[in-house]
Amino acid sequence: MMKLEAVIQPSRFESVKDALREIGVEGMTVTEVRGHGRQKGHTEVYRGREYTVDLLPKIKLEMVLPDVLVNRVVDTILKSAKTGKIGDGKIFLSRVDEAIRIRNEERGENAL
Repeated sequence: MMKLEAVIQPSRFESVKDALREIGVEGMTVTEVRGHGRQKGHTEVYRGREYTVDLLPKIKLEMVLPDVLVNRVVDTILKSAKTGKIGDGKIFLSRVDEAIRIRNEERGENAL
């Protein structure tokens, strides 16, 4: 099993969510987060004063997937989240040793 964490643009969330649903992804955790990468934020003007917005809003998707589904999910996120501009986001993968469903104590991929 693999844990996938994807940080994407908020404007791309609905298309990513719909694309993942189409390929059979049943569960995910979604968090509104703030951060920056290479783009380092931007400058805005409010009531005549200039200020720097250095932590930009993003959406973080987290899901634990069976190994057979990982490449398909990564490809789907890449295709549906990409705008070709700086700030599109990142995908992180890490190995998960065990998953346990609390309700009935199922383990492994059955718990997903």
